[in-house]
Amino acid sequence: MTEPVLTLAQSLKDRARAALGPRNLILVGLMGAGKTSIGRLLATHLAIPFVDADAEIERVSRMSIAELFTAYGEEEFRSLETRVIKRLLKGGPRVVSTGGGAFVNDRTRWHIKRKGLSVWLKADLDVLWDRVNKRDTRPLLKTENPKGTLEGLMKARYPIYAEADLTVLSRDVHKDVIARDVLAAIVRTSQESEAS
Repeated sequence: MTEPVLTLAQSLKDRARAALGPRNLILVGLMGAGKTSIGRLLATHLAIPFVDADAEIERVSRMSIAELFTAYGEEEFRSLETRVIKRLLKGGPRVVSTGGGAFVNDRTRWHIKRKGLSVWLKADLDVLWDRVNKRDTRPLLKTENPKGTLEGLMKARYPIYAEADLTVLSRDVHKDVIARDVLAAIVRTSQESEAS
């Protein structure tokens, strides 16, 4: 009984991998959208490497994201982020999860659009808040009203995230469901472009 389901799932993975081709799959969205956890799962399904841009930034700078923000400010951090993401996108295919502000930066967004297929993991405020409220590691949320700050970031950034190639709803379900939604969206967009 479970064998046809596994075959269908494998078929979806294979079709998504073929549709992606040599391109990178870049996940964008706000903090807490699931870019890293979903990204790791997608990389496993697609049998390609996974890279977390924030982890790579911390590795090359030998500082945490919070320390970078404190020491150099957001503008200098965004400049470093652009350079790191540009370098990561030279190789491929791979799944790349980006920080919440990466796609908002014009230069970074330009590199992402040129070198891959971008997926916005879109989530509502309550889902994001439930996820980010558990840890005190988000520099942009170190404010008097962090939930209000998060809502402000949504209003400012969602119109820009909407420029991503694909949008998949990140919601309060198992991450396997969201990963499957991403794979299906990759296949669907490939079929639509072939038909046109």
